[in-house]
Amino acid sequence: MTTLLNRLLTLLVLVAATASWATAQEASMVVPPTVLNGIGFDVTVEVTGDTLSMDAYTVQASGGSAVLVYDEDDGVWMASGVTVTSTGAQDIVLLRSGQEVVRQATRSIPGWLSILPPLLAIGIALIFKRVVPALFLGIWVGAITALSFTFKGVFMGLLNTFEHYILQEFITEEHGAIILFTLMIGGMVGIISKNGGMQGVVNLIVRWASNAKKGQLATSFLGIAIFFDDYANSLVVGNTMRPVTDRLRISREKLAYLVDSTAAPVACIALVTTWIGYEVGMIGDAIDKIDGLEGSAYGFFLSSIPYSFYPVLAVFFVFLVSWTGRDFGPMYTAEKRARTLGQVTNPNSSANEAENLLKEMTPVEGKPQRAINAILPVLVLVFGVLVGLYATGTGETLNEIIGSSNSFKALMWASMLGVLTAAFLSITQRIMDIEQVVESWFSGLKGMMFAMIILIMAWALSAVTTDLHTASFLVSILGDSLNAGFVPTIVFILAAATAFATGSSWGAMGILMPLVIPLTWAVMAANGQVEAHDYHILYSSISAILAGSVWGDHCSPISDTTILSSMASSCNHIDHVRTQLPYAALVGGVAVLFGTLPAGFGFPWWISMGAGMIILTLFLRFYGKIADNEPVVA
Repeated sequence: MTTLLNRLLTLLVLVAATASWATAQEASMVVPPTVLNGIGFDVTVEVTGDTLSMDAYTVQASGGSAVLVYDEDDGVWMASGVTVTSTGAQDIVLLRSGQEVVRQATRSIPGWLSILPPLLAIGIALIFKRVVPALFLGIWVGAITALSFTFKGVFMGLLNTFEHYILQEFITEEHGAIILFTLMIGGMVGIISKNGGMQGVVNLIVRWASNAKKGQLATSFLGIAIFFDDYANSLVVGNTMRPVTDRLRISREKLAYLVDSTAAPVACIALVTTWIGYEVGMIGDAIDKIDGLEGSAYGFFLSSIPYSFYPVLAVFFVFLVSWTGRDFGPMYTAEKRARTLGQVTNPNSSANEAENLLKEMTPVEGKPQRAINAILPVLVLVFGVLVGLYATGTGETLNEIIGSSNSFKALMWASMLGVLTAAFLSITQRIMDIEQVVESWFSGLKGMMFAMIILIMAWALSAVTTDLHTASFLVSILGDSLNAGFVPTIVFILAAATAFATGSSWGAMGILMPLVIPLTWAVMAANGQVEAHDYHILYSSISAILAGSVWGDHCSPISDTTILSSMASSCNHIDHVRTQLPYAALVGGVAVLFGTLPAGFGFPWWISMGAGMIILTLFLRFYGKIADNEPVVA
């Protein structure tokens, strides 16, 4: 009998051990393939069929052990703050009651390597002034870092750059929506340019100009009217207003300034433009990777507009200069020359023409140029976005509805309706046939292709920085020492420097947006500032990327819009840069000191904006001169 009992007990022990072993086999861990030495990371654990409490489980690494905590948002058990204390191959072990359950390998790298890809992208862009090669090299180095610094790692990193990072960012539904929206907006611009609608808008405004003051104001209003694309703005306004401003003795330098300062500043903050898809896409990609941050990308963009001090003040200063007739610095000299001697161009400089660039945008000959053909598609586009946001959102207040809306779907709907409206007007009025409409649509679409290449590669660089935990490293060295209020100002200066050296505001945004938004949120978290009333820091940082990029673009002699403005206005490029730079520097300095900096510390944006406008007005009043009042120079 005793022998039988012993055998039964032995059998029960074996069964229990087998059950325990089987249960252990049902446990799994998700460990990042690459981690940073000395910096905490998260490990997700899933256990099924276990009869013991989850409190019995711990995650062990060389830096110590971490307990499991249930994440209600994702519905998983997670060990946060797991660390390793050396570089190279590392083992992460899941323990249950002190016994090993699962072991998984990872690779640890020094933290400074995580910032190498974005720094390399910025550096190459600054040195060689080429954004696409800079982004590609940054992605490649990041892919190598994620694998290994071996010959195989270099080669596989090159393949992963294209096959993994770029492809994966290209095929997501949200990214596809942004790409299609932006291309459709470009196509709509091509149609309304070719069907004479844009020229019709121009003709309405030009009729009002009868003196130098009205001529400058008309140019400024026209720059606002063509808000949906900076290239179209520069080419159309410059070429159209040049004969008018020449007749009114307005210098070509002033014309180029008015054109340039109502192009990118307006396009980057208007509700629906060719820029918005790019900006919303970058913002959405960044916030989607931040735990605890919820809301639509378009909602964050809208919330950042009040903090876009430079674009708003730049447009304000354009109208202030036009209204008062006052100028200073090299611009005053140019205006005095034009007004008193009738020399609208510098006699010692050669001008450029933009006829080749404008050729595809020239309206069809012999057809009516009706403003409604441009106004109606744009209105359909704008209201289509607003209706789409409202239709896809939920909530009781407008902010709640927009915040929860599907901005990608709204932008897609609106862009398609805008294009169809432009095509319908062109065909039904017999201005163009279907083939011509398609050709003009494609001409406009082609102008957006290069920007889309930059956008996709910027998304890929963002994915690289996520895999390498770049934001975590920056927070580890800056989180406790950097006051979150200074972040927007630092971001503005960095964005301006990058755009100035590269000549591309889009390139600067593409490089910085994926890095800055997670960093800003992490610094806010480190400072305990993640409540709704602290979001002004995040909004201001987003706007600082956009505004700083536009400011650097304005000051840069190699900027595409600066060059286009010179060409379309038939102004010598160096003369344009030389006369515009003091204006851009003044507005940019005021925007930073009286707008971005205090806004980062919670100062009301509307007071900062008003203060900036008052300061600019006083400066122009006391330091500006009216060229019309000067005697004729012999």
